Amino acid sequence: MAGRFSVRRSAAELASADEPIPVEGVAWTVFPDSAPDPLAALPVLPAAAEPVPGSTSFLATMASPLPPPSSSGNGANPLQTEKLLDAKVRLHRRLIEEINLQALEKLPEEEIRKHVQQLVSQYILVERLALNAQELAEFVNEILDEMTGLGPIEPLLKDGTVSDILINGPECVYVERGGILEPTAVRFKDEQHLLRIINKIVAAVGRRVDESHPLCDARLLDGSRVNVAIRPVAVDGALVSIRKFSKKPLNLSKLVDVGALKPQMAELLAAAVKARVTTLISGGTGSGKTTMLNALSSFISDKERLITIEDAAELQLQQPHVARMETRPPNVEGKGEIKQRDLVKNALRMRPERIILGECRGEEAFDMLQAMNTGHEGSMATIHANNPREAISRLEQMIGMAGLNMTMTSIRGQIAAAVRLIVQLSRLSDGKRRVMSIAEITGMEGEILQMQEIYKYVRTATREDGTVEGHFQATGIRPRFLTDLAAKGIKIPASHFDPSQPL
Repeated sequence: MAGRFSVRRSAAELASADEPIPVEGVAWTVFPDSAPDPLAALPVLPAAAEPVPGSTSFLATMASPLPPPSSSGNGANPLQTEKLLDAKVRLHRRLIEEINLQALEKLPEEEIRKHVQQLVSQYILVERLALNAQELAEFVNEILDEMTGLGPIEPLLKDGTVSDILINGPECVYVERGGILEPTAVRFKDEQHLLRIINKIVAAVGRRVDESHPLCDARLLDGSRVNVAIRPVAVDGALVSIRKFSKKPLNLSKLVDVGALKPQMAELLAAAVKARVTTLISGGTGSGKTTMLNALSSFISDKERLITIEDAAELQLQQPHVARMETRPPNVEGKGEIKQRDLVKNALRMRPERIILGECRGEEAFDMLQAMNTGHEGSMATIHANNPREAISRLEQMIGMAGLNMTMTSIRGQIAAAVRLIVQLSRLSDGKRRVMSIAEITGMEGEILQMQEIYKYVRTATREDGTVEGHFQATGIRPRFLTDLAAKGIKIPASHFDPSQPL
């Protein structure tokens, strides 16, 4: 059978295998030709002297299990398939249990791959498994993912179609593809296995999670955002949410291509960013706020100094002069915490031209507005809200969290002076993300903050398959900051705001 491993080999052919593989804790035995059944004569492998806690794992399921080889070519025997999967489960478990992970992790990746390849090849001979070269390579990759990567979820991290990975305990893993959640066959051995992967993630960025600190925000090495909740706050087992880092960030033209907004709307937003119009991006969880912030930031001049402030650094600004700062949680003694408000205050001493706040959600809102009112026009931030008017209400509440003795009128006056544009995003029921509204704050009238909508998305129907139908529409109101744009040499055609013309 070309390209496959034979079931039996002579002792002479395996002469080179009668010495233990140079990996601590593993020993191998070669069976002579006279042995009637190598599998029956297989001795129990000695356990590693000091196994790494939580290092065991097994291949509970396979997302795309390969069919077993069939010499007849008439399809796979279901019993044969089950036997192959069972053998893979046992083989995977024993390899992970017997290999000294601490010794292997000190070796270069190529050396690790070489050793694992040798171990798997010999196990296949002993277990009499018929695996071709491709299946062997995939199995080696699964073991390497467990030892050096993030185990069962490593293939999901490499899958470009997956945008979110949601783990609800060791037995339940969901992913988001195209805005729609779907279950996967990925499983963890048990909760200890899942906790080992979690600790691997948070330790890489200098953070920790345990019973005294069961909540944690972190990021992967590629920039993907991670949120973790473990027992006792997670009742049914550890909860992990991973928002994957896009290697190819969407720009404004791509957002137009996917239907998130229309070209006229994109032109207005790009002009507003160039003209340093302070913008607030509002929306619910997963509505695309960070994506929009990244897209708009590409229109900032390369000559400006930008400072970004985030809980977990995930912004992908393309400018050459970007200073990035990240909050820090308290240490074991409960000291050393650095909040966003502290970073905003410090950023004002770093000669910024624009401050970009990854997410405004607390008392830092007051300091952010102060910055926008004191020579840092064009700053941007995201905020959780369902519509532009609610975004203003949330800002008012967050300023109140700062504990300042300010009247509601003075707070609204601060907001009206600082923020000029609100971009409202939403993820619809069919998973598609849309710019639902672009609104301008025009000032105060008495104690009421005035706002006018420039563009909106009108939802008309929902098809039987769940697809949402609708269209973008101009309201007919021309934004007041067009005068500022014209003064800076940026002209927007009046036809862009004509409600009688389709966008």
